[in-house]
Amino acid sequence: MPELTSIQFGFVANILSMAIATLGAAAIFFFVGPGISPKYKLAVTVSGVVCAIATYHYFRIYDSFVSAYAMNQVGGSVTYVASGMVFNDFYRYADWFITVPLLMVELVAVLALPREQGRKILLKLVIATALMVALGYPGEISSDSGTRWLWWTLSMIPFIYVLYVLYVELGRALTTQPQEVRGLINLARNVTLVSWMFYPIAYAIKTVYGLDANGEVAIQAGYTVADITAKAGYGLLIYAIARSKSRLEMGLPADVVTKGPALAH
Repeated sequence: MPELTSIQFGFVANILSMAIATLGAAAIFFFVGPGISPKYKLAVTVSGVVCAIATYHYFRIYDSFVSAYAMNQVGGSVTYVASGMVFNDFYRYADWFITVPLLMVELVAVLALPREQGRKILLKLVIATALMVALGYPGEISSDSGTRWLWWTLSMIPFIYVLYVLYVELGRALTTQPQEVRGLINLARNVTLVSWMFYPIAYAIKTVYGLDANGEVAIQAGYTVADITAKAGYGLLIYAIARSKSRLEMGLPADVVTKGPALAH
């Protein structure tokens, strides 16, 4: 672990803490899921599960990061140096291996596609996303650039396939969705693309340049912001789609605010 200034150490610790608060609050909101009809409740509930799992893992990431450093004070200067404890970044991959496929479950569930069509698309997305994460991990823990590039390339294959399914196969299914929610669905796909792109880019930068103190701070902050966006932010879009479709099926305009109990029954 590179030596960090007190500002750098505090910044990473604080942004990890922010992730715990944000994801935890999002999980509670999604579990309550006000104003959602039973037909779309599964999608919003899975959003809650994703954020709850991520909250747990961010507790572990925070504890591991703080334990990996010890305060070193020389005169009036305070820095944080490696304590000898290992910073276990595997928690991120454990989280991604579980939650990334579940993000695809959210999207397919809220679309409420015909059973056979939805099952086929979901199976492709779940398998591909799980492979994407699993193939990235061996390279992440390697210090050999050749090994890292090999696994980066392999993990990009299912990543590109996921994008194909989201923008081509799932794109065809959008014609069956209400016009009022198609923009939200497109936004959800674009948020997925933008937030997920950070991971292979950060992986590649680390392979080429390694990580000094600034690099370590940037990658930890970047991963955290990307996770908040890809889980809590994406979940809010899923919730908005589910709520709008619930209103439309009750014969109400998509932008009319109604009471949750009326929709729930």
